[in-house]
Amino acid sequence: MDFRILAEGLAFPEGPVMMDDGSIILVEIEAGRISRIAKDGKVSAVATPGGGPNGLAIGPDGALYVCNNGGFNWGRIDGMLIPGAAADNYETGRIERIDLSTGKVERLFDSYEGHRLSGPNDIVFDAAGGFWFTDLGKHFPHHTDHGGLYYVTPGGGQLKRAVYGPDMNGCGLSPDGKTVYTALTTRSHILAFDITGPGEVAPSPLAAIPGRVVADFPGRTLLDSMAVLASGKIAQATLVENPGIGVADPATGEIVFHAFPDLLTTNIAFGGADMCDAAICLSTTGKLALARWPEPGLRLNYNA
Repeated sequence: MDFRILAEGLAFPEGPVMMDDGSIILVEIEAGRISRIAKDGKVSAVATPGGGPNGLAIGPDGALYVCNNGGFNWGRIDGMLIPGAAADNYETGRIERIDLSTGKVERLFDSYEGHRLSGPNDIVFDAAGGFWFTDLGKHFPHHTDHGGLYYVTPGGGQLKRAVYGPDMNGCGLSPDGKTVYTALTTRSHILAFDITGPGEVAPSPLAAIPGRVVADFPGRTLLDSMAVLASGKIAQATLVENPGIGVADPATGEIVFHAFPDLLTTNIAFGGADMCDAAICLSTTGKLALARWPEPGLRLNYNA
């Protein structure tokens, strides 16, 4: 697939949000910063919440909502910037709200029922104004904290946990809003959950094996963030063995791969008048790519 590089020199970019003015807001995880990329590629800071800002979404109030994973330790391998275990100064993961006009950062949630959020990762708003987010968990030298799938009710009044479990990364909603998807990074599955109420999903036969598998990626193809297409297919960012974007049909499980030149191609987002402009994060090399996608993405609630 043809693409061009809009910006480079970014500190592990993720979480792109394509704005209607043509700019793209994203995180630079290593720098603990949120930045705006103008149409000419100029980079400017929006806010610096610290920790590890990860997933982003525009809420119904026009503010930016942030999944902050709390930060990583970092290393370089053959020139690639690679995240590792929890940062030495890690305290907790959290959900933050940022006023785009002032850059003010407000912490909304950092725990659930007395247990800290480990590594909030990806976020999507529903039509009612609530939002789903995944918590990937957090790796430490001798143990791993698990996360799961969470929901915040409209207006930010209540945090609910829909599913407890490890490895949940990307998060998306079906076009009809009746299904929430998550990507299991190292297990290489996309899971679907039928939504039964605000922050509630249909129970699984075994709680330890949640959801139903709608796509299974081969070999050591690991999974990161996702974006849903208008057709209902899922554009899934893939890592390591087949880096790029794998478009999965949740009805059939069929996957079509589009290769991109970064071992950790972490995110894709859609925008433009026809929703066929795609922003793709090439994270280890610090680049943001732009491509014309062959079919439109699903316009997100409240994006502007």
